[in-house]
Amino acid sequence: MCGIVAYMGNKDAYPIIIKGLQRLEYRGYDSAGVVLYDGQDVHLSKTKGKVEDLKNKAEASINTVGKLGLGHTRWATHGIPNDINSHPHYSNSGDLVIIHNGIIENYETLKKALQERGYVFESDTDTEVLVNLIEEVKKKEGVKLGKAVQIALNQVVGAYAIAVFDKTKPDEIVVAKLGSPLAIGIGEDEYFIASDASPFIEFTNNAVYLEDEEMAIVRRGKEIKLRKIKDDAIAYPTIQELQLNIEEIEKGGYDHFMLKEIYEQPRAIMDTYRGRLRTEQGIIKMAGIDQNLDKFLNANRIIIVACGTSWHAGLVAEYTFEDLARIPVEVEYASEFRYRNPVITENDVLIAISQSGETADTLAAIKMAKEKGAFVFGVCNVVGSSIARETHAGAYTHAGPEIGVASTKAFTTQITILTMIALKLAKEKGVFSESRFHEYLTELEAIPPKVEKALESNVLIEQIAEVYKDSANCLYLGRGYNFPVALEGALKLKEISYIHAEGYPAAEMKHGPIALIDDQMPVVVIATRKGHYEKVISNIQEIKSRHGKIIAVVFEGDEMVQALADHVIEVPETIEPLSPLLTTIPLQLLSYHIALMRGCNVDQPRNLAKSVTVE
Repeated sequence: MCGIVAYMGNKDAYPIIIKGLQRLEYRGYDSAGVVLYDGQDVHLSKTKGKVEDLKNKAEASINTVGKLGLGHTRWATHGIPNDINSHPHYSNSGDLVIIHNGIIENYETLKKALQERGYVFESDTDTEVLVNLIEEVKKKEGVKLGKAVQIALNQVVGAYAIAVFDKTKPDEIVVAKLGSPLAIGIGEDEYFIASDASPFIEFTNNAVYLEDEEMAIVRRGKEIKLRKIKDDAIAYPTIQELQLNIEEIEKGGYDHFMLKEIYEQPRAIMDTYRGRLRTEQGIIKMAGIDQNLDKFLNANRIIIVACGTSWHAGLVAEYTFEDLARIPVEVEYASEFRYRNPVITENDVLIAISQSGETADTLAAIKMAKEKGAFVFGVCNVVGSSIARETHAGAYTHAGPEIGVASTKAFTTQITILTMIALKLAKEKGVFSESRFHEYLTELEAIPPKVEKALESNVLIEQIAEVYKDSANCLYLGRGYNFPVALEGALKLKEISYIHAEGYPAAEMKHGPIALIDDQMPVVVIATRKGHYEKVISNIQEIKSRHGKIIAVVFEGDEMVQALADHVIEVPETIEPLSPLLTTIPLQLLSYHIALMRGCNVDQPRNLAKSVTVE
């Protein structure tokens, strides 16, 4: 959530910051701002709205020259989205400037104490409180900026990634992190600071990722100094070579990142199993599982924690682990799990799923599980992310950057990873015969071309979208492995088109939702010829008898559903546990086209952020 970009070096800072903020737009935001130092003074411009609005305002109103600058996109927490609450924020003296991601939970107490000392606040934000706290410490203790930041942060309760600049000492930027990501790109006599590497990947492949409770003093022409915020211990930076390339974060000829990422799924799934799925040898090779096999085989149960789309992938995994590997599984919302005093033992395995690897609630669940002795395994997409560092072991999905706020390839690659783990455990436990195991490996290897085939229905799906784009509500129904797909399809429609949609197990329709069905209600039914097919047919007939409009997702060659549904979208046939990898594709495209026809911002839906790094 929110985005930080800062630059100090020998180039003009403004174009780097603006372009960097545009690359961070996927994180979600409602306002943006920039401050630049021209060698003598600072120049600030900020506005409610998009980065393009900021660009127009800044270029018309301030001096955009300077080799040092800070930029920010804000997702409102404390204070409504407006120009005043936008970042950056000045201290009362005007000397200190700050940008901040996160939440300062005790800001009201701090604000009251500062007001008693004569500080005046223009905004409603917790961030303005923080910058004035730093100023007060600096003044009262007579210390340099870095020490003032450290002392101030030890008085703060909450989460933060910050960059602070003092115009009276314009050769350094102080940064710090707790619970919100922050990276420092290292170039030739220049430094880049950002929420992730995308703003500076074209300038350098070398970066330092701050750990929680670390701060850094970034000085012009000098090496980075890292310290622990709590105890002032020296930390030694590990410079990582980035694997990201510029093409991956551009649209590549597609109109939207979401569409690009939907069409990237054949490649993303293949990259996820590449080197791991060895069909000819009849093995699955995953280092994180191989090195900790006993933890999984001897587990009393597996607990899966996640949020949003990742939670839906976890639900699919629940079916897979229990059905194939015969291991009991519980799937939990991380936001609820962390607060309800769950029973966790040393014999439990916790699998944490997150595309970004920075989801705050999931990170908190990981820390709780570790404290109680559980073995924690992470599934995420971003190399070097907080979840990758916090877990005992894990697996990357290798989906490549996902810029669209509505996750698509994250879902299918997470299911791919989790399915491989379940298959491997099933084989190790002796649940699978060699022939059955080989059948599953062969089918999984065949999924990418089948996804490509499913994508060929795009024109048909666009025509269906035209019929239902003005609907007020929509139901999604599925059974077994495809019940989580129904939930995910409904979430996609809600997220990007703002149509109210709900997903249900098809059998639950009679327990309430059937009351909603009339001739204005589209019902999306996932009706593959696997698992409870006849029962789903019965559910479709119940909908038809009440004049509901049926959009059915079926395997190729289906005739029974063809005779009943108003619209049919075919996907290639596969074995039931792998069917979510195919049935989700039409639902992603349907949401995309409906949102587009309704004039919605597909890549940046209102009020949403890509990486939820606050509670």
